[in-house]
Amino acid sequence: MNENQRKIAFVTGASRGIGAIIAKILARDGFDIWLNYRSNNQEAQKVKTEIEKIGRQCLLLKFDVADYKQTEEALSTLLETQTPYVVVNNAGFRRDTLLVWMKESEWKDVISVTLDGFFNITKNVLPFMLKNREGRIINITSAAAHFAIAGQSNYSAAKAGLVGATKSLAAEVAKRNILVNAVSPGFIETEMLEGLPINQIIKTIPLGKLGKSEDVAEIVSFLASNKAEYITGQVFHVNGGIGG
Repeated sequence: MNENQRKIAFVTGASRGIGAIIAKILARDGFDIWLNYRSNNQEAQKVKTEIEKIGRQCLLLKFDVADYKQTEEALSTLLETQTPYVVVNNAGFRRDTLLVWMKESEWKDVISVTLDGFFNITKNVLPFMLKNREGRIINITSAAAHFAIAGQSNYSAAKAGLVGATKSLAAEVAKRNILVNAVSPGFIETEMLEGLPINQIIKTIPLGKLGKSEDVAEIVSFLASNKAEYITGQVFHVNGGIGG
């Protein structure tokens, strides 16, 4: 990408946690941000203010990525005149319980936000990336996609599906210079860890500590940069050595 062009990065689920840090790191890198969130106005505005202090623009986009109609309505007019160079499909959440006790809504809601969210966002933006013959799509998956974690069959299925979609889409769009990769965080210090036995978890991590959101965001930064021009269809694990 021409360094003098205006660069836009579109990050979903970015009002807090890993998504918020990714948005701020990409703003540091010179991107203006489209920041998607579903409900937390106060936190989204806080991230917007921090991005603007860096000197970048931040457009807040409040909609549910799992809803195709909402997604299309939020993006259609914007995409007539602007195309993000980077899309980060980060939106996702957990509803942990053993499968035998899992409600249908707990299964479907978790899968919908991750997989329908990926489809709805990417389906709307991709035609414009194809026309421009450039772009980066970065999907945030999870160690749960690769390693057995009891009580997370819904979350594991969603994130494993996202890994598969990453690889397939990468093959589909490579000839148009669109790179598609995934970043797979392990146990990262965010609200997503609430309710988990942290001391026991740390014992399973070879590095002996939790990760930080910045650890994930810096990999996203690399994949969004000109330094990653020959990388596509890959999964980058940021997990302190789990499974290594």
